[in-house]
Amino acid sequence: MTQRWIGLVAVALLVLVGCSSTDEEIPYVERPPQDIYTEAMAELEEDNYETAAQLFDEVERQHPYSEWATRAQLMAAFAYYEDLKYDDAILALDRFIQLHPGHERIDYAYYLRAISYYEQISDVQRDQKATQRARTSLEDVVRRFPNSEYARDATLKLDLTEDHLAGKEMTVGRYYLKRGNYNAAINRFRRVIEAYQTTSHVPEALHRLVECYLALGITPEAQAAAAVLGHNYPGSDWYLDSYAVLVDESVRPEGSEPSWINQAFDTVF
Repeated sequence: MTQRWIGLVAVALLVLVGCSSTDEEIPYVERPPQDIYTEAMAELEEDNYETAAQLFDEVERQHPYSEWATRAQLMAAFAYYEDLKYDDAILALDRFIQLHPGHERIDYAYYLRAISYYEQISDVQRDQKATQRARTSLEDVVRRFPNSEYARDATLKLDLTEDHLAGKEMTVGRYYLKRGNYNAAINRFRRVIEAYQTTSHVPEALHRLVECYLALGITPEAQAAAAVLGHNYPGSDWYLDSYAVLVDESVRPEGSEPSWINQAFDTVF
C-alpha cells in the first residue's frame, strides 16, 4: 500500500515536471523606437498618462542610446507631471538634466521641474519644504534662462512663491504675538521685511513690529517702524492702524530709523 502511494506521488511529480518544462516564457519582442514613441504619444493625447509614461520609459529601455530615448525621457517626465505624479516627474527631470545638460530643450526641463515643485505647495499652515524647493528651482530658471519663453512665467510664480513663504512667516509671527512672545514675533516680522521685501505682507509686518515694540516699551523702535510704514505705504490701512496705536500711547511715528530697516529698504525703495 505504501509502495503504491509512493509510486503515485512519483508519477504526479513527473507529470508536473513535464508540464512545467513545456511552458514557454513570453519572448522579448523588440520594437522600433519610433513605433513605441508614436504609441506613447497617442496614449498621451487620450489623457492616458500612466500608460504613456510607461511606453516612453519602454523606448529608453529597449533603445537606450537612440535619439528617440532622449526625447522619450523628457516626455515621460511630462506624462508623470500630467498624471500628478510630481515626485516621479522630478526624478525623471533630474536624470534628464544630468544626462543632457546641453539639450535644446534643457530650459523646459528646468522649468517643468520647478513647476512640479510649485504644484506641491501647501497652505501656509503646513510645512513649506516644497515651497522652498519651488523657489530655488524657479530662481534657477530665471537665472539660467533669462531670455527663455519660460522665464516670464517662472518670474510670476516666483513672486507668488515668495509671497507664500512670507505668509508662513506672518502666520508664525502672529501666533507668537497673540501669546505675548514678542521677541520671537519680532524675529519673524523682521524676516518678512528683510527677506521678502516685495511681497504684500510687508506693510502688515511693519505694523506688527509697532505693536511688538510698544508692548515691550521700546517706543523709539515703534516710532521708527511706523515712520517707515508711513513713508513707503502712505494712506494704507496698516499705517492708519499704526498711527492710531501710537496716538493711544501718546507718541507719534517719527524718529531715526534703525540700520536694519534702512538696509532692508534701500534695495527696494
